[in-house]
Amino acid sequence: MGEAVLYLVAALVGGMAATLVRLPPLVGFLAAGFALGATGAPELPEIELVAELGVALLLFAIGLKLDVRSLLRPEIWLTTVVHLAVSIALAVGFLGVLAVAGVALLADESWGSLALVGLALAFSSTVFVVKVLEDRSDTTALYGRIAVGVLVVQDVVAVAFIAVSTGEPPSPWAPALVALVPGAWLLRRVWDRAGHGELQPLFGVFVALVPGFWLFEAAGLSGDLGALVMGALLAGHRHATELSRSLLSVKDLALVAFFLQIGLHGVPTLADVALAAALLVLLPIQAALYALLLWAMRLRRRTAFLVGLALGNYSEFGIIVVTVGATAGLLDEEWAVIVSLAVAASFVVSAVVNRRGVEIAAWLTRFLPRRDVARLHPDDRPVDVGDADAVVLGLGRVGSATYRRLRDAYGLTVLGVEHDRTRVQTLRDEGVDVVGEDATDSEFWARVKRAGSVRLAVLAMPFHKANLIALARLRAAGFEGRVAAIARYDEDAAELRRHGADAVFHLYGAAGAELADRAVIASAGQAGTGRPAAPSS
Repeated sequence: MGEAVLYLVAALVGGMAATLVRLPPLVGFLAAGFALGATGAPELPEIELVAELGVALLLFAIGLKLDVRSLLRPEIWLTTVVHLAVSIALAVGFLGVLAVAGVALLADESWGSLALVGLALAFSSTVFVVKVLEDRSDTTALYGRIAVGVLVVQDVVAVAFIAVSTGEPPSPWAPALVALVPGAWLLRRVWDRAGHGELQPLFGVFVALVPGFWLFEAAGLSGDLGALVMGALLAGHRHATELSRSLLSVKDLALVAFFLQIGLHGVPTLADVALAAALLVLLPIQAALYALLLWAMRLRRRTAFLVGLALGNYSEFGIIVVTVGATAGLLDEEWAVIVSLAVAASFVVSAVVNRRGVEIAAWLTRFLPRRDVARLHPDDRPVDVGDADAVVLGLGRVGSATYRRLRDAYGLTVLGVEHDRTRVQTLRDEGVDVVGEDATDSEFWARVKRAGSVRLAVLAMPFHKANLIALARLRAAGFEGRVAAIARYDEDAAELRRHGADAVFHLYGAAGAELADRAVIASAGQAGTGRPAAPSS
């Protein structure tokens, strides 16, 4: 228990220290891990298990939001393949220059070994990037979806490399995993019965770790890949977003162990630190390469640079790749320590950059030519709100009723904004004027045009944080009209008012008042028809 207390204290102190200097807590966790390793702290065997749990739940949550068909788009698979190839070539050239300059560790390495290091440095961190996107609430933004798609393809490449390098082919039973595709139907039916309480997150953990992580490991494949696949098989379920949110705290706590673990790969020498620092030179080149490739795919300059900045870091998979290479005798074991340092340092650099990523991306757009709107990618063209008088953000039950009331009773021209693309088509079939966009996405507001006629915005999304983010996006975009919002709790209503909402509809309070009014009307109606009125209290 003493070792666990030491690790908890180190993680808390590191996370708090990072927060005080306005860095993400994960940077403090990384520093705590290196401090524990450097001081010779006793090993905590359970930390690896907790770290694996965190990564598995993270990938499962990614899968829940993943549209597998999007991976087949050129801006994802082609960008990934070209970027990997060019990044490896650049890394081999850079390491070759360092070898000529007299770096001892590189002097006797073959070109194949340098290419292996280049491959390790070509991946971006799934864990880190998704954390950045979640902190910005941009996982469903266009640039967020592209970044996640690139990460998924990279993870598949890394898993394939590890499987080939270890010389251990998958189990003969691996093809039987295809049965999970029809099996997902049964899991969805079980999920429907789980309700909204504690059974739902328990169901999510079970699916991620048993048919996901454990079953894939048993078949000789990556357990992390299994967790991602299971999430993707359940994507699109009506409770997917709710499940992802319910797993958030468990996942974040478990990921603390992951970041601590990175620092425990050994005590680096001064030469190791210097070489790891030198490897950071490749980061801006790789980020710029992402932006250039995506711009060539007809994405807007801003979108391309946002993806590049988000993916401008090294990956935990890089540590695994060099460790596997060292075990197979392809690399010196010292590379595991160097790459661990480079990965940790890249997280620090990327965290600092992405704190102001939106502003930096806007500034960088001057270095690429502007494209004609007609030639832009269809998903990245400006959104024309036309002559709408009002916009309703979120077309669930409340939002749809609000839309129809504003249109039919008040004669307003209304535009709906809904992120669920399946629901968008259903609403269009019902005659609703709706665009398939995410109101919490800063990219959406950057692409909105001709919004001058809109004088009313209604925030009708079911989650308070989403409404709060959309409110901030509205005000940042210069919207000067009136804003109305829904809230479930008194503190949520107060927070929305503090941030500039002009009117807040308290769902529970207003529902109670409406219920009382209808009860009285019903009672009066019974009295008028000779039926006994409801007794007075």
